[in-house]
Amino acid sequence: MNLLLVEAEEICRGQVLLEGRRAAHVRAVLQARPGDMLRVGVVGGCQGRGRVLAVDEAAVRLELALEGPPPVPPHLELILALPRPIMLQRILKQATVMGMRRLHLVKSQKVEKSYFASPVLAPDKVRSLLLAGMEQARDTWLPEVHIYRQFRPFVEDVLPGLSGPGLLAHPEADRTLSEVFVLPTATAPLRLAIGPEGGWSDYELGMFAQAGFARFSMGSRILHVDTAVVALMAQIDLLCQLGRRAKR
Repeated sequence: MNLLLVEAEEICRGQVLLEGRRAAHVRAVLQARPGDMLRVGVVGGCQGRGRVLAVDEAAVRLELALEGPPPVPPHLELILALPRPIMLQRILKQATVMGMRRLHLVKSQKVEKSYFASPVLAPDKVRSLLLAGMEQARDTWLPEVHIYRQFRPFVEDVLPGLSGPGLLAHPEADRTLSEVFVLPTATAPLRLAIGPEGGWSDYELGMFAQAGFARFSMGSRILHVDTAVVALMAQIDLLCQLGRRAKR
């Protein structure tokens, strides 16, 4: 935990009382004592420092000194065919660590319907995994997660309302990511679509093509979905850095 996250409603007169997992981390891992300064962030808000006022077996009390504006939204919007629950847990946390603005989990032809009944999709579970990613990355941006049980309504009704260039990972594409990459902006984040391990169907590929998504290949090796998400987000972040540097 590289950042102690608190909710805005937990703050009272500039102080916050930490209990449970966060208090245990402060006591056992950080081994904080009264007077120590800890890195603190408000979910959806500013970051700053928290001065430890009191530590006991039940709770930790901090006095907050927050500074700076809320974080700038990340530049990447992820569209993902709903993966197996064990992979989804890893993706929710790691994609948040890597800087995901919004996640759209969609039903594709090769997605098992039973995946939608997984406890991993419970709102409290999803939020806990997102918060774990935020704590790791020292970020207070809480990604949005939307779930679509049918592909066609998503691609016809939702996708047209999402701005920004669209990229679709497909093993049979004849271009690479660097060849189709378009530098995103604050108002037009990049939309990245990653299918199930069996791939998108021809119909699904056609619908994305109609929506203006450019296909690219990661090479001859077929990766697990959770590996592909992290690898592609890292590559896109590097391309963004290089593109912004070239514009200076």
